Amino acid sequence: MSDWTSLIPEAARDYIAGRKPDEVECIVPDLAGVARGKAMPASKFAKQEKFYLPDSIFLQTITGDWAERPGSSFTEPDLVLRPDFSTASAAPWTADVTLQVIHDVMDQDGNPIQVAPRNVLKRVMDLYQAEGWKPVIAPEMEFYLVAPNTDPAHPIKPPMGRTGRPAAGKQAYSMSAVDEYGPVIDDIYDFAEAQGLEIDGILQEGGAGQIEINLNHGDPVQLADEVFYFKRLIREAALRHQIFATFMAKPIEGEPGSAMHLHHSVIDITSGQNIFSDAQGNSTQLFKHFIGGMQKYLPAVIAILAPYVNSYRRYVPDFAAPINLEWGRDNRTTGIRVPVSSPASRRVENRLAGMDCNPYLGIAASLACGYLGMKEQLEPRPEYNGDAYLAEDELPFTLGDALDLLEDCQPVREVLGVEFCAVYESVKRMEYKEFLQVISPWERQHLLLNV
Repeated sequence: MSDWTSLIPEAARDYIAGRKPDEVECIVPDLAGVARGKAMPASKFAKQEKFYLPDSIFLQTITGDWAERPGSSFTEPDLVLRPDFSTASAAPWTADVTLQVIHDVMDQDGNPIQVAPRNVLKRVMDLYQAEGWKPVIAPEMEFYLVAPNTDPAHPIKPPMGRTGRPAAGKQAYSMSAVDEYGPVIDDIYDFAEAQGLEIDGILQEGGAGQIEINLNHGDPVQLADEVFYFKRLIREAALRHQIFATFMAKPIEGEPGSAMHLHHSVIDITSGQNIFSDAQGNSTQLFKHFIGGMQKYLPAVIAILAPYVNSYRRYVPDFAAPINLEWGRDNRTTGIRVPVSSPASRRVENRLAGMDCNPYLGIAASLACGYLGMKEQLEPRPEYNGDAYLAEDELPFTLGDALDLLEDCQPVREVLGVEFCAVYESVKRMEYKEFLQVISPWERQHLLLNV
């Protein structure tokens, strides 16, 4: 691997041009989307073709505890990590010349580990490819810039802007609202450019300090890699200015939640045409089946699209988050939206996923629903006209209920991988159990002296 720098993308080569790399971060995304791995001197990285980490990295809860692997003992065998050089990217916030490289995760016989999130998405991609299809994804990332919160007992507050006032809410699409934290945005742009990541647009969302970044459409694995990288660079850009960036689904009471809206289209590999449109520009049966699959199977993957107890605080009526499985053209009150587009760009938008979900798993789960709809030739309900916030609530209200739906849905389990689903449920049920042991301020305020 001594010539490994010749294998990395142009942006990474430009970043180290004329300089000697000091360090390489060998990373993999865990179930939560946290970067796990090890950092090493670049000189050592150049001499090794693979690295090892224990399989327990995929059993760790968001609190740092360890769930049990269903059906096996906790022996922590080593996994084999091999670098995917196409993912090499700068870490421009570090003091030295550092590159990040996402690694593929395999067992010691060279087989992909089924529970690794990146492998789950590749598994779904393989199912599409077997049908002659190639999915295309475009994610929208919503997040909040917030004041530093060092005491979890205190509520999260908006950050102070350049005017000396807290960031204001209800200012969607306001350019002056974005300018309030312009230096952070400037660093986000600079970091993204150094990493070779392209931003399609940045805008102010409806919440106080809430921003949306749109990414260009492309390959699902590559886009998941980009969201994974973006979350880290956005946090680092914010910290440079003594504020926090958070991707919690609902960080501030009384403000809208943060979603990761996912736009999907599917290309015929042979013809290169969008299979959602026919030669006359009309929508196809496969387009309808994709929507039908989402309507039937999205409830079973809500535990993946909304992976924490906080995620379900985003699903409230009339608060910029759909709580239904209706579909409609250019209707933002429906959970499944068909945006205005040309026939070649006809796509389906899933508006249910939260920004707190693992991008690999969220994209895989959403694509799995559409895939099952096309394979099973499921018909969607009639298009919903009007305010779908008035429709019936159709989503589980708690993480526990959502996990029950995932556990009972065999078609989804087979598409995503039975072993993955079992491990995911084990981790999430442990997190949910831990949460239920915590006594909240609401309980102390209303129950301490009243019941």
